[in-house]
Amino acid sequence: MTQQKFYSIWIALICIIIFVFQTTINEFTDSLVLNSQSFFQPWRFVTSIFLHGDLSHLVLNLFALLLFGLILEKVIGSNNFLIVYFVSGFIANIVAVNFYASSLGASGAIYGIMGCLAVLRPKMTVFIYNLPMPMFLAAIIWVLIGIFGLFIPSNTGHIAHLSGIAIGFLIGVYYFKNFREQKQFKIKVNLPEEHMQKWEEVYLR
Repeated sequence: MTQQKFYSIWIALICIIIFVFQTTINEFTDSLVLNSQSFFQPWRFVTSIFLHGDLSHLVLNLFALLLFGLILEKVIGSNNFLIVYFVSGFIANIVAVNFYASSLGASGAIYGIMGCLAVLRPKMTVFIYNLPMPMFLAAIIWVLIGIFGLFIPSNTGHIAHLSGIAIGFLIGVYYFKNFREQKQFKIKVNLPEEHMQKWEEVYLR
């Protein structure tokens, strides 16, 4: 496993800096948010991942990012973590732009992280509404909340959440199969030195 580079923390810091720009620079958010112009300004599919609507939105997302992101980064490595984060967020935005007039936030990417963890660490204990449960069950609950949320008018991008967790789940399946194959073919075998010497005497002389 490669050394953990703590990209989760760096992304969190970037989100904080960008939020400061949002609150101090006029029209900063409007120039980067996901909306109908995104197909003509494709950078919005990425930049909107780092934007947040208000302080509570930012704090909740960063809490989930640091909690689940650091765990996933340790499990699959920092570079693979970045793939999960940006692919989940990007595809979630591609789906969301077809349903919302505008959208912003890291939720799609973060749900991708949680979906990936649900595959790779299904028995990991998490707390939902102060109740301990395995990660796979928590993921099911998050999906159900997202589905029910589609029928309740709100400012929450449930479609982006569902899209993100679905992509994270698929990436998790890929990594699960990939890491399992690596473990099968990278089994370390320790042989006593005297056995090696006997083998050399018999087959190499």
